[in-house]
Amino acid sequence: MIVDAQGKDYREVNRIIRESTENIEVINPSGQRFMGAALQKRRLNVYGIAGNALGCYLDGCVIEVFGDAQDALGDTMNDGRIIIHGSVGDALGYAMRGGSIFVERNAGYRAGIHMKAYGDKSPVVVIGGRTGSFLGEYQAGGTIVVLGLERGELPISGYFTGAGMYGGKIILRNPGEVLLRPECEMHRAEKEDMESVKGYILEWCNIFNRDENMVFDGEFYVVEPKKGAAPKQSYVPN
Repeated sequence: MIVDAQGKDYREVNRIIRESTENIEVINPSGQRFMGAALQKRRLNVYGIAGNALGCYLDGCVIEVFGDAQDALGDTMNDGRIIIHGSVGDALGYAMRGGSIFVERNAGYRAGIHMKAYGDKSPVVVIGGRTGSFLGEYQAGGTIVVLGLERGELPISGYFTGAGMYGGKIILRNPGEVLLRPECEMHRAEKEDMESVKGYILEWCNIFNRDENMVFDGEFYVVEPKKGAAPKQSYVPN
């Protein structure tokens, strides 16, 4: 089913998506928000720029965007997969507790904020480029992988990486200098760390037609909370 979003209010676009039982292609979007909210067992392709909260509460659907996406992608996502052929805005994967997100290029501030594991679910986000500040803020579970490709002279992440982090892990490829919060520590990735994300990195390479040998040729490091770390409210460095 093809939905032409040109000139349509976000409520109308979402009503059509919600009421359909078919796979859907959305063309000519102009930033309509909430597309794919809570969808199950279908595919949603978006050709253009998706608005805020794409795939929020997603529960098994596959969403693929051939373009960029805005803020709060995958907000409180429970299951499924989101693929972005471009970059995303802030708060990627906010409170995400299951499923996987693959971003070809960059993510904004607060990627993975409040990300958590839930039961037998452990969410994974793979970002091909770099991220802004507060990566993994208050992260409680799951895994964020940042490959740092094509970032030029920019750091792989902005300020306050891991602010308030008390669970999960962040895996960075060729990170260089990272401005960590004091509740976190970074160490070279071990074999079991890489085994846990290898399949997801290979999937990212396959989706975006990237050379897996070149990607795995990098040096991977893990950011984790220090033992006994608990959430803190202060963002001011000690």
